[in-house]
Amino acid sequence: MSLLTIYLAKLLGLYCIIVALAMGASKKGTIATVNEWVQSPPLMLLTSVITLAIGLALVIGHNAWSGGLLPVTVTVVGWLTLIKGLVFLTLPPSQMMKLYETLQYERLFFVYMGVTLALGLYLIIAAFSA
Repeated sequence: MSLLTIYLAKLLGLYCIIVALAMGASKKGTIATVNEWVQSPPLMLLTSVITLAIGLALVIGHNAWSGGLLPVTVTVVGWLTLIKGLVFLTLPPSQMMKLYETLQYERLFFVYMGVTLALGLYLIIAAFSA
């Protein structure tokens, strides 16, 4: 397994764990912040540009579709990040609000945080035991 895969898995894993725990600890505040953020075109533009750059960096630097579950997971996270950045960048604000409402973020909040936490735990365990 490449050192880059291990490094990225540790980085992404820690990021996911920290974000899930911090956001999950303050559901009400997180939801209020995300509601405001999604309704702000300047913040969405900034977020989309940053997310797109991170996604491109991950896809260009680590596009491994073989070698086991860990490298493929890191690659999938990179592609999903790139796609998310593109969606944020190209959707008009009205469509972004429809997408946000469709995802039912407030109702499914702990599901989203649970998936993020589980992904982070998998990445950390797999990376530190590699």
